Amino acid sequence: LVGCIGGVGVFLLETGLTVSLRIPDDDFSYSFYTLRLLFSSWSTFAQWMLPLVLAVLLRMLTTLIGRMAREGGAAARWNQLVFPVYFVIIPILFYIVVFAGRMDLGKLRKDGWLFDLSPSGGSEDPSGGGGGDHWYAFYEYFDLNLIHFAPLWATLPTQFALLFFNILPPPLNVPALSVSLNEDVDTDKELVSHGYSNLLAGVLGTVPNYLVYVNTLLFYRVGGTTRISGFLLALATLGLLMMGTGPIAYIPIPVVSALIFVLGIDLVKEALWDTRHRVNRTEYITIASIMVAMTVWDFVKGVLWGIVVSCFFFVVSNSQRRSIRALHTGDTAISTVRRPSSQKAYIREVSKQTTILRLQGFLFFGTITQVESTIRSLISPPPGSNSWPRHPIRFLVLDLTLVYGVDMSAAEAFVRIQRLLAARYVTLVFCGLDADDNIGRALRSVDVLGMEGVELFRTFGDAMEWTENAYLRAWFRSLGVRNLKEGHVGVGVEIGPGEFSGVIGGGDRIVGDEGSSDGAVEDEFSALSPRREHLSNAANNTLVSDLLSQAPIIREEPYPTLIRCFSSFEDFDVENFRPLVPYLKRMSLPTGTVLWKQGDMPDGLYFIETGMLRASYKFSNSAYPMANTNGSSSEPPIGAPGVGDGIFDSGIDESMVPGVLAGELTTLSSLPRNATAIVERDAVLWKLTSESLAELEEKEPRVAREFTRLVVKSAKIDYDTLLSALATRQ
Repeated sequence: LVGCIGGVGVFLLETGLTVSLRIPDDDFSYSFYTLRLLFSSWSTFAQWMLPLVLAVLLRMLTTLIGRMAREGGAAARWNQLVFPVYFVIIPILFYIVVFAGRMDLGKLRKDGWLFDLSPSGGSEDPSGGGGGDHWYAFYEYFDLNLIHFAPLWATLPTQFALLFFNILPPPLNVPALSVSLNEDVDTDKELVSHGYSNLLAGVLGTVPNYLVYVNTLLFYRVGGTTRISGFLLALATLGLLMMGTGPIAYIPIPVVSALIFVLGIDLVKEALWDTRHRVNRTEYITIASIMVAMTVWDFVKGVLWGIVVSCFFFVVSNSQRRSIRALHTGDTAISTVRRPSSQKAYIREVSKQTTILRLQGFLFFGTITQVESTIRSLISPPPGSNSWPRHPIRFLVLDLTLVYGVDMSAAEAFVRIQRLLAARYVTLVFCGLDADDNIGRALRSVDVLGMEGVELFRTFGDAMEWTENAYLRAWFRSLGVRNLKEGHVGVGVEIGPGEFSGVIGGGDRIVGDEGSSDGAVEDEFSALSPRREHLSNAANNTLVSDLLSQAPIIREEPYPTLIRCFSSFEDFDVENFRPLVPYLKRMSLPTGTVLWKQGDMPDGLYFIETGMLRASYKFSNSAYPMANTNGSSSEPPIGAPGVGDGIFDSGIDESMVPGVLAGELTTLSSLPRNATAIVERDAVLWKLTSESLAELEEKEPRVAREFTRLVVKSAKIDYDTLLSALATRQ
């Protein structure tokens, strides 16, 4: 747009010269002949230099008064009147000089100081009028008997070209006016008005409507910003239409040329001078090249050239932008699942084998290379580097929440990435998209989503929950097999719904699991595998010791549940909490039961024995509307409120598994619930009501005090995890 504005400015400067020199526009060229014509005589030199000087003086005057107007005072009231008053005074001064010197108007018209509208272009008509034809004379040429339809078909290409040229100005001129006037303009509304006016013009058999950027800009700059001013302009135009072209013969040519020069200088200044510190070098070169193209060729070709150059520089500039927004490991970008502390410690350690790449922007051949090279450096480090043994990778999570498009070359690059990962037995996890949106269709077109070792999740939280469940499931399965061989009962674990949510190609399979039937099991489960060794060491340091400490002396519930909730914090003596058990109420709840809603007053806290709960936190802007950037119209947008965990989220979900507390902080503080909790998997809970807690504090103050201390300690750790997860969502 800025380049087109500058191109129009150069065109106006050319027009000012052609009007001053009285030569056709087509005869003007950048040649030695034109340069010689400009200085061919003192009279010719004065004819174009005088209006140019007048234009420069006006611009200097308006700049001075504009500065005074910004400082306040009387100049602010006269700022918009400078332009019209200036061009009213110049003709008056012109005719004062003419009448004082008793100059002949016919000779002035012949010498090029006044417009000559006579048919021959000479001075036979002393008034310089343009004949006696009325403005409606062209209607006399309409005769249905003389119409031939064959030329309509023969000139159809020309008609389409004219139609295109008529459609082109509004999308260009309307935004250009918006830029020049610093006002918001509804382009759709202008296009509709343009269409109606042209339809009416066609029915009436007159010329089509054409939005003239220069005239509109001039009208706005002299204060014509209201509908009343537009109506008055229409009345004045109608008056000129009725009067005919006669008055034009008495308008001094320097006045018109000066007006054209002023507008041309303003537009060139706006395009080249005002943007020198606002755009980078590439954009400035683009603006200048568009102006040159419009000057050397024509308006339409210049616009097409500008589109081509802008697209080229767009590709170049976007190729230089980072498509990787952030790189995390799983220990810093954990899920929001509320787990027992031993499982959290284990996951925080083994999740170092999970690498997360948050991508952004549009992925195409210019930006995907950075993603591919980064992944190659992670998976295939240089020879002699020990980064892989120290930081092995089991899962690579690609978060596409902030990606708004993927082209074919980028989709094929993901195929190459998957093959590279498969060679190292690394699972590729996509998240932040749907299989049916634009990005999902692009990935499906190259069959990357259907490949083995590729998983898909709608949100980043679901993806991280699935990877964490995979680590837990792998360990507890191996522990169960070992115990079975020894004749003991295996230890189980509740796994979150992430493993089933949106998984493509066997979500229940764990890459590298000993029970996997894919026939391509890596030797990582041998003692020499860095990944397996890391998992084993982490489990021995966290889960095994915790399982030993949790071995229940009393197998009757709720004692095992209390042990799982509190034993990982410190030494937990069941005998000290026997007085608490009578106050607990056992509840068996089916899937879908709503425990409480956000804003409800608390009625108690819950210990989770089996099953799973999900808490949904909604923030104040939960009703914020947002379009789906991934192009899916049937589903809520990725990152929409309560849907996922994108950067625009106004909510987040938290899963709660057996061995944790729910609703503890609001119960202890007696404040409204800060989330909505539902039963996501058939659950057995132990409830301590607010009344029972108050009774416990009254009858067993020592037990209540110790219990409250452990609950606050547990809540602090859980909310630290939640805050950490929220921090890495940005």
